[in-house]
Amino acid sequence: MFRAPDGEQRVTATEAIGALSQGIRTMNADASVRAWATPAILALRLMASGRLAAPDSTAASQLQDAARAIGPDPASAQAKVRGFLSALAVDAPAVATQPQDLGAGTPGRPGSSASATSRDGVAPPPLVERAPVRPRHFSGQLVVTFRAAEDSDNPDRPVADVRLRVKPLDAAWAAVDVAEIWRKEDHHFGPGSRPGVRTLITTAAAAWPVLTRLLGRLDTGSVPVTAAEIGELGRTRVSSLLRAYRMEVLWPDGLVRELDARPTVRRVGEAMPHDRPRAFARAQVFRFDWNLALGDETLTSAELDMLAESQHGLVQLRDRWVLVDPARTRAMLEHRSQEITALEALRAAVTGEVEVDDVRTQVDTEGWLDDVRQRLAHQGSRDPVEPSPRLAGTLREYQRDGLRWMAQLVDLGLGGILADDMGLGKTVMLIALHLHLEDLAREAGDEPAPTLVICPASVVGNWEREIRRFAPGVEVRRHHGAGRSLDGVENGFVVTTYATLRRDARLLATFERGWGVVVADEAQYVKNQRSAGAKALRAIPSPVRLALTGTPVENGLTELWSILDWTTPGLLGGLEEFRRRWSRPIERGQDRDRAGELSRLVRPFVLRRRKSDPGIAPELPPKTETDYRVHLTREQVGLYEAIVREAMAQIEASDGMQRRGLVVRLLTQLKQVCNHPAQLLREPRSTLSGRSGKLEMLDELVDEIIAEDGAVLVFTQYAQMGHLLTRHLAERRIDAQFLHGGTPVPVREQMVTRFQAGEVPVFVLSLKAGGTGLNLTRADHVIHYDRWWNPAVEDQATDRAHRIGQTKPVQVHRIIAEGTIEESVAELIASKRALADAVVNAGEGALTELTDAELGDLVRLRR
Repeated sequence: MFRAPDGEQRVTATEAIGALSQGIRTMNADASVRAWATPAILALRLMASGRLAAPDSTAASQLQDAARAIGPDPASAQAKVRGFLSALAVDAPAVATQPQDLGAGTPGRPGSSASATSRDGVAPPPLVERAPVRPRHFSGQLVVTFRAAEDSDNPDRPVADVRLRVKPLDAAWAAVDVAEIWRKEDHHFGPGSRPGVRTLITTAAAAWPVLTRLLGRLDTGSVPVTAAEIGELGRTRVSSLLRAYRMEVLWPDGLVRELDARPTVRRVGEAMPHDRPRAFARAQVFRFDWNLALGDETLTSAELDMLAESQHGLVQLRDRWVLVDPARTRAMLEHRSQEITALEALRAAVTGEVEVDDVRTQVDTEGWLDDVRQRLAHQGSRDPVEPSPRLAGTLREYQRDGLRWMAQLVDLGLGGILADDMGLGKTVMLIALHLHLEDLAREAGDEPAPTLVICPASVVGNWEREIRRFAPGVEVRRHHGAGRSLDGVENGFVVTTYATLRRDARLLATFERGWGVVVADEAQYVKNQRSAGAKALRAIPSPVRLALTGTPVENGLTELWSILDWTTPGLLGGLEEFRRRWSRPIERGQDRDRAGELSRLVRPFVLRRRKSDPGIAPELPPKTETDYRVHLTREQVGLYEAIVREAMAQIEASDGMQRRGLVVRLLTQLKQVCNHPAQLLREPRSTLSGRSGKLEMLDELVDEIIAEDGAVLVFTQYAQMGHLLTRHLAERRIDAQFLHGGTPVPVREQMVTRFQAGEVPVFVLSLKAGGTGLNLTRADHVIHYDRWWNPAVEDQATDRAHRIGQTKPVQVHRIIAEGTIEESVAELIASKRALADAVVNAGEGALTELTDAELGDLVRLRR
């Protein structure tokens, strides 16, 4: 018996010998372990040489010396050692004991009379009682079989006889009953096999004590057992130990090893198809039931109660014996039937799994919910939806599929994210959905509800134009600017901005007519669930919520949670649950299974198609991307190095939030220096030419584009730099216009119209204000004057030109200041090293966590 801080543990002699033999090597081992270590090591040597039963004089003396360390009483200590070795003789594999010559032998050889003589000439007392015959070799295994006895409902009465057979490991001949081995000698194993068989039975009895009774009945080879004892044999731990002890269990054909157990989720009160639009409303009740079946027959409530009350692993059901795990069965039946929320039912339907007591279990769905599962899981099972005849345009096949996908979600009362690449026509698909829902309402004799669209201010005009183009006659109300009102709105579209949403949150949330569908265009604007815009959006009631965005995940998986928690509340659980279960393991690259699980869960609610996907936009012209590395001017170099020296000294002397703020300031200043010294020094009227390598490259590109009668979009993340660029181009007599966050909506629309009409060849845009939602297909060139931390944002901006409707190849130009922070980040992104992943996933926030040495290496000017 071993004592440890967590309790006592009883082990066999064979199990103990390994730990004891290591004790002498462990300096901090207990004295008792070190005392028993010497007998254990000597016993191992004797077992290996076949002398455990009859040690020579040297070994016998060593064992007697070792016994003195066991206790103060020599006789008692030697008795303990003899008991230990006797247990080993029974416990250890028989193959370790070789035949002994018990007669006279050559002096000095094992088995000779000299080997049994002590130093004083007196034969030492035998340490282990010898068996009359030792096996020459035994390498068989035991087989447990059953023979039915008198049936009984009493678990304490015998229900079967256990019979033991022995078969060779190599299957060279047939199995033999243990009784035959003991009664006869003319069998394959021979009479010398009996000690080996006894050893196997004794060893296996440690796992299944029933075998201890069998040791006294080896001549019959069987022993009666109760239902409880058979149930113990069926437990996983016992079965595993028996296999390790070379014992095989052959269960009778009529015995059921395990009941079929699988939960079922069903809706309380099945409804007709017309109820589907409110299918997953919060008031809808679903039930979760465990079903246990014997073959194809489901057990009754009375039978389930009997299982719950059973204390044993073998029960009789319908004239058949069934093995069960009582603890697992009781835990299962505690959750036999319970109500669950609509979203929990939806999760079960989508993934085919439920989580009970932190264990994921396969689940079935029934009736209407099973139909929902099939429709969500298989694209081919979507109901056919034809575009309304009132749609003034022809949808491409992938757009028709997008319409079917949205219509199916609306039919089920669910929301989702249409996350197609920019330029694939998300707006026209949403317009087609609105017309489809209007047609359905009128066919049912109802008045169609209006659709509310919330979008950035820069695309309000685009929504109005697209609605009038593709749905002529449908009312569209712009809810933006002075004098805005919802009076008289009965149907059609209401288009508003995120800024107006924050100001008119109560008005939009209490709109008496009610919204049929609420659409969040460029939904990444409300990816922060704590922002005022996101809170206002969540407050607007609607049976269906749809998000449109080309980048559902810009910085991390929590953005996906934020958008989906608005479209389909509760699908992914709470934010902390989502972080614990999915975002942290996935983003740290620790759990691929979690990534697959999350993908299966969200797949029905996120439709994502890329321009590069086969068959999506085959007519889209090619896009070419080129990086231009430029040198800093002497003025830029001086400013850059001065900023790094001063900032790094401050950063190294600070910590916490102060340090993070200093790092962000450093990064911003370095990017401004790379753009132009006038931006950093705030010199709106100073001379610009000759002071920036980037500006010189911009001039070269713009001159070439205009010479070829092209048009170009120039993106910068800084409004101040945009003003400087516009002034510089004007000084060079190049027509240019600048759209930024402060540009009034009517002026934005005029700018888009002028550019598309060819009146202005250069359109400068701030990345945030002009990087999404605009259709600027006249441009065949895109210049990124400065780099954004996330390439997805740059891609969105590029898609203003590279989208459906573009007929010319698009060339993308990225200007990078060589040897600076810009080049460092670009190289890291390209090589996809660990730091690059942090930058791409978390922007400047990740860089604030770098060590001083890492940060210094990143921002150092390399010449």
